[in-house]
Amino acid sequence: MTRRDIFTDVAAILYPIPQPDPGEEHDDGFPAARDEAAEDQERAAENLRAAWDGGDQDPLIGALAGARRAKEEAEQRIRELIAYGREFVQPRPYTLGDLAAAAGLSISGVRTAYSHRDVAQVADATGAKPREWRAPDPEDGQAMA
Repeated sequence: MTRRDIFTDVAAILYPIPQPDPGEEHDDGFPAARDEAAEDQERAAENLRAAWDGGDQDPLIGALAGARRAKEEAEQRIRELIAYGREFVQPRPYTLGDLAAAAGLSISGVRTAYSHRDVAQVADATGAKPREWRAPDPEDGQAMA
């Protein structure tokens, strides 16, 4: 029984080689995409091995931590996009139903998905002004107390 190489296995999970649908093997972009993924795998395996050799990081634990960070960043982008759709788009905001379908959330999930902080971050990023909020920012009340 051969021993698996964790570095190449983790790299293969992080950068899967695309598999063509029947008849797409020779399409214009497929060979380039396949070659790029293979290069990404090789580079990732080398980086994982170098981090391990340097005593910095276990390859699997490091990949999991990186995936968690990417997930948290994606969730933050979703909150900001929902906030934009509800608080900045004029003259009418996007409907809760449309945003829920796009974000994979329930309508009530969209309603509670973002906070005053998310609205402020969207305002900072875009320079746009949000519509008037109906509820006070709870952090403002804590600062005054």
